[in-house]
Amino acid sequence: MKIIPVPCLDDNYAYLIVDESTKKAAAVDPVEPEKVLKAAGEVGAYVDCVLTTHHHWDHAGGNEKMRLQVPGIKVFGGSLDNVKGCTDQVENGMKLSLGKDIEILCLHTPCHTKGHISYYVTSKEGEDPAVFTGDTLFIAGCGKFFEGSAEQMYQSLIVTLGSLPKSTRVYCGHEYTVKNLKFMLTLEPENEKTKQKLEWAEKQREANQPTVPSTIGDEFEINTFMRVDLPEIQAKFSVNSPVEAMREVRKTKDNWRGGNEVYCRAML
Repeated sequence: MKIIPVPCLDDNYAYLIVDESTKKAAAVDPVEPEKVLKAAGEVGAYVDCVLTTHHHWDHAGGNEKMRLQVPGIKVFGGSLDNVKGCTDQVENGMKLSLGKDIEILCLHTPCHTKGHISYYVTSKEGEDPAVFTGDTLFIAGCGKFFEGSAEQMYQSLIVTLGSLPKSTRVYCGHEYTVKNLKFMLTLEPENEKTKQKLEWAEKQREANQPTVPSTIGDEFEINTFMRVDLPEIQAKFSVNSPVEAMREVRKTKDNWRGGNEVYCRAML
């Protein structure tokens, strides 16, 4: 299984998941189809289907053009989201296959949008699994609660994604890592792993390299949104439950301006 990040727009990531034995590929959120198809051509793969995480234009906005460029292509999207260009709706727990060796499990991870789907991908080759989390889970962050609640984000992050193997590679929808880590250090200034991750991420970006993937295990160490079960995190916000802590971390993040940050609709 080969995974290729494809930078799109200002800070989005589309992805190619390639089954190396058949060269079939799935395109995750191909908002700029030309870039995704070019990347597929460079590795001798062809795009067999589209996996859409949610309906926001910067993720689903390329679906209709992709259908024009690849006639007959299947475009998957959550049944509770109004995904542009969707041909096949998916539900939580549905399984898809790609080529000979790749299995894809659809996970309903609502809150950012009510029908948001994350895609958990495993290979028969025994590689570490991967999950494509769109705007639900970022490296050291999570998406805004546009269509859901703190209760839903807790379920999506901690219960659903948090139950995946710790070695699962996390491929998120945006390059927000440096800004997210800077915010996390305002909450947990003593967290050495976060400091180390920020130093690494800044070097990656200076070299124009992506900071994806993270892992689920990493996120439990550096991402305060995924650490709300810890009593010390709840104590920082003077609350007594993980859901209340989730709500307070999000509220704090929404009010944080971290220098001259430019906020977009899907930001953090």
